[in-house]
This record gives sequence, structure tokens and C-alpha cells, in this order.
Amino acid sequence: MQILQAGDADYEWAAQLMASSEPWVTLRRSLEDCRAAVRRPGTELFITFQGERRLGFVLLAEHGLAGSPYIASIAVVEAARGHGIGSELLRFAEEHYRISHQHIFLLVSSFNLPARRLYERCGYQPVGEIPDYVVAGHSECIMYKRLG
Repeated sequence: MQILQAGDADYEWAAQLMASSEPWVTLRRSLEDCRAAVRRPGTELFITFQGERRLGFVLLAEHGLAGSPYIASIAVVEAARGHGIGSELLRFAEEHYRISHQHIFLLVSSFNLPARRLYERCGYQPVGEIPDYVVAGHSECIMYKRLG
């Protein structure tokens, strides 16, 4: 498995994965919204490959929250979930910023319990909650990890 910076064709693939997966389905993100998200200025998209097969992606923003890096999105294809791909993408993000930053943040939707469990297993701690932030009735939990 290797993680590489996205090429041109990878952006559309990532947008389609995002638009067809949770939490983005519940958050009512259209394919157009997802296309804009993966190309948002100030972000970098990385794809994990096994051979030629794409398994997942992580979208990073170096100056996301209070000047610290932010994991804007992370997704793994359904068939590859539960095999450590998400954990590897998180480790990659942490290593990507470890030398230049001391902290990293992400948001996780209140209904996305499998993702929250993954983040907690990987050392992320909840530090706040934003109720009704994207969709009424659901909160976004702010999670944080010290890198240094």
C-alpha cells in the first residue's frame, strides 16, 4: 500500500466516493459539493493505493483550525473498510505535519460512530461539539491530537 498526492483523475474519484458514502449522504452533500470540497483552495488530496487500485483518500488543510492542520475529509472504499486503511491515512496526515506543527484537528459527525471510534483508537480526543452545524439534529464533534 502507498499513499500519493492526487493526480488529475483522482479528484473525480474522490468526489464520487465522498458523495456516495456516509457521513456525506446524511450531511446532504451533492456530487457538485464534493467536487468543490476536494479542490478547495488551501487543501491537499492524497490517495492510498494497493497496486493500481484506489482504496481511500485523505483531504488535508495545513491551516485549518486556529492555524493548526485539519483533516478535512477521510474516506475508504466500502470493500476495504476494517483493514487498517483509515488508520494508515490518519498516520500519514500526522506524519505529514509532525515536523512543522504540534497539533492536528478533525470534525466527526455525531451519527458517525465507527469513525469516532477509529479516531479515539488513534489517539484523538474530543474537545468540543457544534450542535446543528451542518444538519439540524446532528452535531459535529471537534477532535484533537497533539503531534509533538
